[in-house]
Amino acid sequence: MASTPNFWQRIGIQDWFLTNESTEKAKAKALTPDTVYSYIVEKFRDSIKQLSFADRVVFYHEFIISFNPEDYKEFIADKQGIFGLIVQETVEKFYEILKEYRDAGKTVKPSGSKWVFRLVSHPDYARGDKGFIGKLLPDNNEPLKEQNLRVTFIPRQTGIAQTFDVSQDVLKGFNYYSEGYFEIPYEDKLQAAEEEAANAASSKLPKDSIAKLETIIPDQQFAGKKVEYLMKDDEIIVSGSDETREDSNIFTIPSDWVNAPHLQIRYNRSDGKFYLASFGEMTTLNEVKIDRSDINAPQWVELPVNSRMLLNGIIGLNLFKA
Repeated sequence: MASTPNFWQRIGIQDWFLTNESTEKAKAKALTPDTVYSYIVEKFRDSIKQLSFADRVVFYHEFIISFNPEDYKEFIADKQGIFGLIVQETVEKFYEILKEYRDAGKTVKPSGSKWVFRLVSHPDYARGDKGFIGKLLPDNNEPLKEQNLRVTFIPRQTGIAQTFDVSQDVLKGFNYYSEGYFEIPYEDKLQAAEEEAANAASSKLPKDSIAKLETIIPDQQFAGKKVEYLMKDDEIIVSGSDETREDSNIFTIPSDWVNAPHLQIRYNRSDGKFYLASFGEMTTLNEVKIDRSDINAPQWVELPVNSRMLLNGIIGLNLFKA
């Protein structure tokens, strides 16, 4: 009966793991919290170098870190909760790295709305081996799509990191642990200068205004100019150039890229929050796509202050609180 190929044979690199007896008996270094932390941060930096282009900084949002089963058990033993602490510090380091790019004038925008970390083991990993699988967009617990993954691993025998594109079925051999899964929302932490500018803009609004909407239209006639609207009614409509109404609660953006109507924005005085319903073809709020509503049955989602909206992938719209 033919034997089942192991993990390394399935991705075609079995020969790299042929070692002599003395090497097999070599004692692997103990896995420490700092080893895991440094490894994830290193791969995060690598993802930026591999995925970024022009002035756009692109990076992984999901990180699958794999070890030998025995190494994993020793790491977790008497360290309950340690991986959660590592994840917290890792995400803080991510933001610190991204801020450096933003300060250098680069465009830093997420491709996903959260960070996902998975600590896993694989029976074909030797003691001391560690591997990394990075994803641009987290799975959201949906079935895996038929696409290749970029896998990086460091075999103890060579100590040299290697990266391959492999198919999704490679993941079937990994063992996942509930204590090794963490999910953290992505927070777009603005620079202090940006926050101060937003607060300054809000402080200058007339006292009878609830908020200010500000947009930049990529048309030649509006080059270098901002179109602003002071929100004085508790509910307003954001519409496009096809809009024929001229009511005070309608903000008409003079662009064919905006549907008529496109948005409805409501201010709830009881909780002091803004809410949004979208009727346009496509609307994203802080990089998250908003479901399209029927104009007669709006589906409301919270609209945080200083939010960034994108209408049909073209028109940017910011909301500042009065």
